[in-house]
Amino acid sequence: MFGDLARWFGGSGPVNWDVARQTAQWTATEGAPENNVDPLERLRLEELLRVADMHVSEATGLSTAIAGGVLSVLPVTRGDWALHSIEAYRPYVERLARALADSSGPETEADPATELLGDLGKLLVPVLMGVQTGYMVGHLARRSLGQYDQPLPRPPADQLLVVPANIDPFGTEWDLPAADVRMWVCIREVTYHSVLGRPHVRQRLHAHLEDYVSRFEVNPDAVEQSFGELDPSDPEALRRLLGNPETLLGAVQTDAQREVLAELADLLAVVAGFVDHIMETLGHRLVGSAQRIAEAVHRRRVEMSEGERFSGRLLGLALDRPHYERGAAFVDGVVERAGEDGLRRLWQSERELPTRTEVDAPGLWLARIDLPDG
Repeated sequence: MFGDLARWFGGSGPVNWDVARQTAQWTATEGAPENNVDPLERLRLEELLRVADMHVSEATGLSTAIAGGVLSVLPVTRGDWALHSIEAYRPYVERLARALADSSGPETEADPATELLGDLGKLLVPVLMGVQTGYMVGHLARRSLGQYDQPLPRPPADQLLVVPANIDPFGTEWDLPAADVRMWVCIREVTYHSVLGRPHVRQRLHAHLEDYVSRFEVNPDAVEQSFGELDPSDPEALRRLLGNPETLLGAVQTDAQREVLAELADLLAVVAGFVDHIMETLGHRLVGSAQRIAEAVHRRRVEMSEGERFSGRLLGLALDRPHYERGAAFVDGVVERAGEDGLRRLWQSERELPTRTEVDAPGLWLARIDLPDG
């Protein structure tokens, strides 16, 4: 894939998206051809989705169709998942690219990479951003069971992506019945879709992500370390540079994002806690091996893939065990005090979204939302 680099430098804009798509698909498939998904797979999943849709809607009180249509499922290959999903990451990566371009300060228009490499830097940085975005999405495609393994707000649509090529190995690895795993994935995807499809939830999450990526800054010393010994005439050296995910991240991480990251993590923790609660409630009814699947998923969460670590650093989407436990404690505290009806109020409007203090004190959250407006 690095054999025609000259063609890559012909794009425009802060990110070369042709490069991103090529890299994502190549990484997702490891350069090997993929078989098309069996059409019968979609029929089986559609049946499971209809059951999941009905039960999730009843349990949450939320609309599961967020774009005015009818909820459906699209089984895809890893490569297709990568191509579909890369558009969800596009606005945040482009915002990151603009932040990097602006972070060198008003006294200079050139970023450190451009200053160091001259005209080559102007060509190389968009390619580098494209390669590393594709690298991240491609690795996510090799592990994701559906579209919400990473709780990223996607363009409103009522079609859910699932990846049978990842679902089957997951079930085999943990000795789980295939039908149970598919039902579990459908319930999870529908529940996340219902919550993240709420306009005020989507807007809050989008704002946190935009704020987080916009606070990245170029570290000239890190850039110089990455690029300083590059010989532009050596294709192998250029390949190693473009294929190294730390090249970008080592250059841009700062301490200024900690507060934003904490707010983002709080929201994601509450969303995850709510989804897990619905999963547990419905799993006992609909999935025979629900407890075993839940245990496998909890273990899987702490064994992040390369793509998940990358997206965690790039977008702040990664949660660790304490975050999941914190979100679960909040949801349990609400249910203990106000029952399932109290929990249903969580996503009613912007006003009901808990503050950082309230995430650790569900009683305070209930007391506040019970106060009259004004």
